[in-house]
Amino acid sequence: MNAEQLIDTRSAFDSVADAYDGPLGNNALVQAVRARTLAEVRRRVPPGAALLDLGCGTGLDAAALAQQGYRVTAIDWSPEMVRRTEDRAARGGLERMLAVHRLGIHELDRLPADDFDAAYSDLGSLNCVPDLGVAALAIAGRLRPQGTLIASVIGRVCPWELALFSVKRQWHAARRRAAKRAVAVPLNGRTVWTSYYSPAEFRSAFGRAGFGLRSLRSLGLLAPPPYMDAFAQRHHRAVAMLQALEDRVAGWPGLRRWGDHFLIVMQRRG
Repeated sequence: MNAEQLIDTRSAFDSVADAYDGPLGNNALVQAVRARTLAEVRRRVPPGAALLDLGCGTGLDAAALAQQGYRVTAIDWSPEMVRRTEDRAARGGLERMLAVHRLGIHELDRLPADDFDAAYSDLGSLNCVPDLGVAALAIAGRLRPQGTLIASVIGRVCPWELALFSVKRQWHAARRRAAKRAVAVPLNGRTVWTSYYSPAEFRSAFGRAGFGLRSLRSLGLLAPPPYMDAFAQRHHRAVAMLQALEDRVAGWPGLRRWGDHFLIVMQRRG
């Protein structure tokens, strides 16, 4: 991913910031991913801990955790997303618990010096960095020894997407997650450059940066991916049943490697 692609991605998210708390960025399927990611943060890290939010968007996650007693530092590459997060913190009286910086993950070296107990990344922010290995090293440098990373990452094998594109005979789209380079994903008439990773690829990049695997599960294995919100609304009972079944099997070996996203927990060694 080059500098021009980074600017394309920033422009795309700037363009949707004012609408991102609605169905585009926070529909019921997105909320399911968000809820499971935040539940893992709460399970792994006690209130009062210092957290680094990697790609905060409009600040929904950061504000929720700050309200529960976590000290959150949130960063995002999009100025408009940062503005929304700052507004949310001010409205909630959270300025003492939530600090916001207009920085991309690739600019972590510019963040004021601090050590964090944990970092988290929700809904694929780490899929939009120029180099995952470089990002892993930068994140490791911001975590205390034994610090935790919790990330929901867009994966390579989404059964719903493969079925959808195959039925439509859109073979090129069906293969897009197999690409070795960043892929142009449309958003509001603009482009989000997205790199897809398998759990093994993600684990390898962070393993080289000194992280070990703690847990892995699938997200969006049986439940449809977030962009199928209209379908989910029409079939909400069936989707609820699929989500409940997914929660039972999402950690099984084999199955946990598939899904629209995967939820991975890694711990810095040392």
